[in-house]
Amino acid sequence: MKKIGNIGLLIMLSFSLMSSMCSSDDDDGSPNNNNQQIAEIEGTAQSGTWRISNFNDSGQNETSDFNGYNFSFNADGSLVATNGSNTMTGTWSVTDDSNSSDDSSSDDDIDFNIFFPVSDSNDFEDLNDDWDVVTTTSTRIELIDISGGNGGTDLLTFERN
Repeated sequence: MKKIGNIGLLIMLSFSLMSSMCSSDDDDGSPNNNNQQIAEIEGTAQSGTWRISNFNDSGQNETSDFNGYNFSFNADGSLVATNGSNTMTGTWSVTDDSNSSDDSSSDDDIDFNIFFPVSDSNDFEDLNDDWDVVTTTSTRIELIDISGGNGGTDLLTFERN
């Protein structure tokens, strides 16, 4: 009788160990890989000149701050904004932020990074951020940033000229 009890205990222990080793996630076992989508976004951004059709900074429409500027996202990572008389030069990149801890709610979103080396009082400083990509088409790039500090939401939309 003791032998049957031990066998029963061993079977229960085996099932217990097997169930704890099984994964309950529903993915295909491969890590998140946004490389193809990143390459598509980069290709789209490099495909011409762009203008800002919407810039909303925490509820305030500041689109007019960039009227007349054309933006070129160059393959070397440089970003050039010019309105004919003024030229601003910065950098841009598209990255996978699944390994970083930022204020986004998604673990595998893509960041559209913009940086202009300007003072805090310059309008272009408002564009400096690691924007989350909302949507991209051949003629539109929609970005969003939710501030971790004040909780404000910024929206930035580029449209191809």
